[in-house]
Amino acid sequence: MSVPVSVEPSPEQPPRRRGLQTLRTQAAAVPRAWLPGAVGYACLLIGLVDIASAVFPKLRHTKVHDLTGQLPGGTTTLAAAGTLMVGLLLVLLAHALRRRKRRAWRAVCVLLPVGAALHILRWHQIGPAVVSLVLFAVMLVHRREFYAKADPRTRWRAVVNLVVMGTISTLLGLLIVSARAKYEIGEPGLIHRIEHVGYGLFGFEGPVGYTSDRVSDLVAYLLGAMGLITAFTTAYLALRPEKPKPELTAEDEEKVRLLLDRHGERDSLGYFALRRDKSVLFSPSGKAAISYRVVSGVMLASGDPVGDVEAWPGAIKVFMAEAREHAWVPAVMGCSEVGGEVWTREAGLDALELGDEAIVDTSTFSLSGRAMRNVRQMVKRIERNGYSCQVRKVADLDPEEKYRIADAAARWRGTDTERGFSMALGRFGDPGDDACVVVTAHKDPEEGEEGDDLKAVLHFVPWGPDGISLELMRRDRAADPGLNELLIVAALQAVPAMGIRRVSLNFAMFRSALARGERIGAGPVLRAWRGLLVFLSRWFQIESLYKFNAKFQPEWEPRFLVFPNTRDLPRIGFAAMQAEAFITLGMPRFGRKPQRAGLMPAPRPEVTEAA
Repeated sequence: MSVPVSVEPSPEQPPRRRGLQTLRTQAAAVPRAWLPGAVGYACLLIGLVDIASAVFPKLRHTKVHDLTGQLPGGTTTLAAAGTLMVGLLLVLLAHALRRRKRRAWRAVCVLLPVGAALHILRWHQIGPAVVSLVLFAVMLVHRREFYAKADPRTRWRAVVNLVVMGTISTLLGLLIVSARAKYEIGEPGLIHRIEHVGYGLFGFEGPVGYTSDRVSDLVAYLLGAMGLITAFTTAYLALRPEKPKPELTAEDEEKVRLLLDRHGERDSLGYFALRRDKSVLFSPSGKAAISYRVVSGVMLASGDPVGDVEAWPGAIKVFMAEAREHAWVPAVMGCSEVGGEVWTREAGLDALELGDEAIVDTSTFSLSGRAMRNVRQMVKRIERNGYSCQVRKVADLDPEEKYRIADAAARWRGTDTERGFSMALGRFGDPGDDACVVVTAHKDPEEGEEGDDLKAVLHFVPWGPDGISLELMRRDRAADPGLNELLIVAALQAVPAMGIRRVSLNFAMFRSALARGERIGAGPVLRAWRGLLVFLSRWFQIESLYKFNAKFQPEWEPRFLVFPNTRDLPRIGFAAMQAEAFITLGMPRFGRKPQRAGLMPAPRPEVTEAA
């Protein structure tokens, strides 16, 4: 299905806007896309060889010495310490250089001449210096290749750098000390060597003595150099200006809500653009917007652009220009077939079917018939056990009940972190979300039992004027099985009275592969792929979500992943799992708060007392 999309006209722009657009145009016109990667790997190789030549003294007595003689490196005391520092920095900067980061380019342009100067001034060797200067000249000539700005950051990077660099410095220090064991006085053990490394990193003399003053000085200089690099990089990360995390400002949220009011019926995931841990970009006319978050160098959007489909190309161009400006990998999770066509046509990206979204038409839904027999029996059984449901708009809840539902949902969550990114709102009871629908299951405690009657909750966000999309499904783990089926059936039967015709349920990843793989006549490749998905379902809800959704006889709408190149898929997958909070890389937290954060801000004191 092809949808004609016209590009919106660009209005007159102020000089500052035109300047930014010119910069982005220059960034887009990259003549040699392979060069930053080649330069980055060259710097990495130089750095590793420099480190090896400083750590292992026997390296210069082997055939590898012929290779190291053509690269920056040193064997004398001061030159070895300087080379080790240059090597460590080159290794640290190589990845950022491959990603076209401007700051990394500036730092490497300083390090390469320094390495060349070490050769000329101390060893009077011209060959290795020429290698550094040639690479330096290549970087200067192609300086426009390195245009990318820095990623969003916090000062936690300094803590991580201190831990990682401290560990690397300690291990390299042990190698340096152990590689010169024949010069040691006595036979110091491992503990003494670790202690010597610890003292050396801080610039003090350790307990290990050497028969040669030159070896003693060399070890001290090398350890001190690594300690200096660790301190320098940590201080730089701690003192540089902090760039705030992505957030949806109040002004941007108001603009997105206006777009949803006009065009929200197009995409069931449109309302999730209002997550407040996302940033948003608008088309030049302001008629379309794309919400995104940057995770591990991936600029990750979700769903289709919000707004007028004719303005989508303008928003996509702004999105791609932002990605190029920072050298981020652009990717879109869960876009529709129409959205995938526009993205691939306008941005030159590729698309991969990710799964299917289950959509139920409430006007035709019924529990009658053989296909609904299992659901019908399960619902009747759970109702006989004393469970009942209430279906209400969030606007109809009082503050006390909002807090009670949010608190219960947080307690029932199985993880410390609120999961979700592409199909989760991440909050409950916000004044701006009064149009959301909440379904609660209740059961009165039996005689002699104490506890809340609330046993499960579903939360739906608006999908235009006549639809809702499932955002949250939680239940008490001690409740009877089949409660989720009761909640969904209650919602499907009650929401038509609210004017709701379409209900979007859970997203089923790789549904088509699971469905086709179990059919008769499926080939060996398809059966093997289905077997792998079933195996992975032990840890991820792949098959179970598909079978659960299929109970309600939905219509399946395919969703796609949009990406630049196949080689980027592992990186995008890792970033997506981070965004969805299946993988968390934060610092460990000691102790937990009584209530896990995520769904609702702290209530007023009177609400807390009542609860």
